[in-house]
Amino acid sequence: MAGKQAKLLTDAQVAGCLAQAASGRYGGRNCVMVMLSVKAGLRAGEIAALTWSMVSDAKGRVGQTIELEDRVAKKGSGRTIPIHPELRTALRKLKRSSDGTGTIIQSERGGAMTAASVVNWFADLYRALRFTGCSSHSGRRTFITNAARRIHRAGGSLRDVQELAGHRSISMTQRYIEGDTDAKRRLISLL
Repeated sequence: MAGKQAKLLTDAQVAGCLAQAASGRYGGRNCVMVMLSVKAGLRAGEIAALTWSMVSDAKGRVGQTIELEDRVAKKGSGRTIPIHPELRTALRKLKRSSDGTGTIIQSERGGAMTAASVVNWFADLYRALRFTGCSSHSGRRTFITNAARRIHRAGGSLRDVQELAGHRSISMTQRYIEGDTDAKRRLISLL
């Protein structure tokens, strides 16, 4: 499958994406889009359909989790995703500048962005940054790979990563995970 999947983003590239996103006319919204991809692993269609009620607690404040409903998730794979602190801060800021109802990601003309618009937005972002081989799925692959590499530190397993990704099978999750060349070198030197 090499060469067919969206490329992963390095930490420096994620920082570049956030800086580029923040510099635009809709900086707050754009940064949330990047973080929903990289820090929550959402697909373009899930980003487009995510509503404020899915990220809000009972008092209407940005809560601790994304309660992604089956109706917006691919193949009805709704799930609960803890909200990363940086994403939570960005969501709070964006909510203050909106009416806090409906979809989170609004188009310039008002109303929800479509999944295709989100895909195109990411394509434009990566083109502006001259990142080749990246697509709207790059943030999701980066999220899943990073989660898989770090899950042991949290006392979890690949099954937890599978649930965060909303995959029905562990084999699908494994397809998203990119190996680590440096880790392989370190392993070989230990043999």
